[in-house]
Amino acid sequence: MRVITRRIAGLAPGGWDAEVSNEVVGVFDELAPEWHSRTSAQRTAVVEDALNRGFDASGRHLVVEVGAGIGTYSGLLAERFNVVVSLDLSMEMTRRAPSGPSHRLLADGGLLPVRDRSVDAVVLINAFLFPNEVTRVLHVGGTLIWVNSSGEETPIHLSTKDVVSVLPFPVEGRESRAGAGTWCVLRRTA
Repeated sequence: MRVITRRIAGLAPGGWDAEVSNEVVGVFDELAPEWHSRTSAQRTAVVEDALNRGFDASGRHLVVEVGAGIGTYSGLLAERFNVVVSLDLSMEMTRRAPSGPSHRLLADGGLLPVRDRSVDAVVLINAFLFPNEVTRVLHVGGTLIWVNSSGEETPIHLSTKDVVSVLPFPVEGRESRAGAGTWCVLRRTA
């Protein structure tokens, strides 16, 4: 997953294509039946810390949660945003997510099903970063929330420095740790 993560973000040769997509779907479809066992209070605390200390959610209407899996964190987002669109590439993950509190979609993070510059926040919790799609959908003033719930041990991991380096727009924000996890919250400034 580390190699794929870096490829998708543009930090290593290669990229996102049908072969890589099919490989990722296979891995996560296989993991879906036991994915609930990976949920923990410590991992949730990292997400809550990013949401509580990372930014002001007032006036935020639409968030896109990329790589939402079984919806573990969708409820936390629904407490802060009017509309949460949670998507995942894995049919098995999506099928296991509860109905509500978000709009669940089977979709590819490399081609987000929302209009250009229409999103207040893009949330990536242990999920792949597609810089071009974030650029396309996030409006100026919008926020990218990047969380690695197990910090540097997270299989889909990028440092804040890496995340900032691949975004083709200027940002301001903050980063922190909570328990074993890391997060950064970056506001698009132009």
